[in-house]
Amino acid sequence: MAYIGRGIENFSQIEVLDNITFTDSAGPYNILKGAAAFVPSTVNSLLIEVDGIIQAPASYTISGSTITFGVSMASTSTMNSMIHFGTGLITTPADNTVTSAKIVDGAITGSDINATFDVSGKTITLPASVSGLGTGITNAQLAGSITDAKITGLSSSKLTGALPAISGAALTNLPAETKPTVTSISPTVIDNTQTSITITGTNYISVPYVDLINSSTGAITIADSVTFNSATSLTINATLSVDGTYYLRIENNDGNAVRSTTALLTVSDAPAWVTASGSLGSFAGGASIGTVNLTATDSTGMTLQSGSLPGGVSLTSAAGTSTLTGTESGSTSTTTYSFTIRATDAEAQTADRAFTITISHGLEQGFAFI
Repeated sequence: MAYIGRGIENFSQIEVLDNITFTDSAGPYNILKGAAAFVPSTVNSLLIEVDGIIQAPASYTISGSTITFGVSMASTSTMNSMIHFGTGLITTPADNTVTSAKIVDGAITGSDINATFDVSGKTITLPASVSGLGTGITNAQLAGSITDAKITGLSSSKLTGALPAISGAALTNLPAETKPTVTSISPTVIDNTQTSITITGTNYISVPYVDLINSSTGAITIADSVTFNSATSLTINATLSVDGTYYLRIENNDGNAVRSTTALLTVSDAPAWVTASGSLGSFAGGASIGTVNLTATDSTGMTLQSGSLPGGVSLTSAAGTSTLTGTESGSTSTTTYSFTIRATDAEAQTADRAFTITISHGLEQGFAFI
């Protein structure tokens, strides 16, 4: 026959408590169940057996989760069993004594988590997906790695406080992007007529879209045509009617794009000659030619590009209008000097014009025999 107490915890409303080890004192001794504090509902709810003798309820008193006997309990005495009839009072569990298995599935919902819920310093293992969170979890309370696969339907309203900075190293499994780049263009200065421009860079995909953006107004002009030379070279034709500086924007057909960091292209009118080409006059040998003006709009200076000037005659360069001055020397017979003058503007654009000067001598200066 089984002794009283064996398997008794399987009966409804009966709990088997931990046995007490006596210490030659009346107590108080802690009442425990599974090493956790236990509060009996009443003194009469306990059935205590010591050295084979059932103890009368009047022989001990209960205070919370402790018991004190009316006499000193010898350390040699043995508590055979302590049984509680009925459900004991719920107490605060000891640290690290409650496991997830003790919590009924679905008992904790999102509304149960509020601003007082603090998981600082705790290890949290998230399920495959998390939904229905309350608004009381801040980023400072979450430690470790949280992957996108573990968060479903989490909106910004479910998080309080500012989100921490996210560095590139913290982002994984992002799609790779290969953006084009612009290194240089040639030429860097053009006028208002359609001009071919070579663009050098990287990661071009046939055939990119290219437009030009005025740095002052933001106006966009689409390239007249685009030729794909290679992954590092493009050739465009562009007609820009407005002078100014321009950014270049290149967009591959996969959507990746780049705009030059500086306005690489300058559009400016080339110098325009006002002085007509051809003869600048006839002058006597050994005489001063006075001052001959050479004028071109937007010119910042002029140079002798080819040919030669009469001896003693020199070109003085100036913005807008340059001059030829001097006293002719060196010629002995009537001579026509042919030469080309080049006008240059602030953007290094040039315009050339051909001229002649005639130096005459003796009868050739206009005397004739009749």
